[in-house]
Amino acid sequence: MMMKNDQLLALSESAIRYNHFLLDYCQTSISALSGCTAGIIGLTGLYGFLFYFICSILMSFVLVAFLGKNKSDYFLSTQSLFTSTIWSGLQTYLLFWTFLYGMCIDSII
Repeated sequence: MMMKNDQLLALSESAIRYNHFLLDYCQTSISALSGCTAGIIGLTGLYGFLFYFICSILMSFVLVAFLGKNKSDYFLSTQSLFTSTIWSGLQTYLLFWTFLYGMCIDSII
């Protein structure tokens, strides 16, 4: 239960858990796609990490824009849209980034 505008709100734990599952799925997908892109275009070092954080934050802004004013109906805090899965997505990004970089760039050289 949560208070909003002096009214008591009932929250469904399973719905909130499912929304976080979908957020994690979106983050994993963006991480894999941006890792593939960074590997193919040959980003290295800090530019590669910067590319990941830009893609991740951009995905969060798209979700916030899609949810509009109803963010609090789906997530407990807006901050969770930006920070909850950014570090777990980094591992997926690194996997795809290094794999495709090795496949594309090293085969050219």
